Amino acid sequence: MRFRPVHENYNVKDLERSIRFYGEALGLKEARRINAADGSFIIVYLESEDGGFQLELTWLKDFDRAYDLGDNEFHLAFVVDDFAAAHDLHEKMGCICFENPAMGIYFINDPDGYWLEIIPADK
Repeated sequence: MRFRPVHENYNVKDLERSIRFYGEALGLKEARRINAADGSFIIVYLESEDGGFQLELTWLKDFDRAYDLGDNEFHLAFVVDDFAAAHDLHEKMGCICFENPAMGIYFINDPDGYWLEIIPADK
């Protein structure tokens, strides 16, 4: 028996803002979308150019508050081929929330506060 990861879900308050963020910050593009017939939710799957794994963004019409991320001790990690250029982009976007120079990594946070680890390809 073999299992293969296919997606991670994040619930978001402003779907279009999140889609723009993930496109600009990480180059993720919309792969598919599910619209509830009654308008109660929209699910958008984003993926990188090479596919294989998707980030599922879920917007719930009636959710009226920020999502409670607890201690936010979870994250997705992304390997980047040009670490310096990625760092410059994220610095300009103002989304770097933590850096660990000793480990050679840093984290960005999305508009809802989810953390995303950025790792150089040579690590």
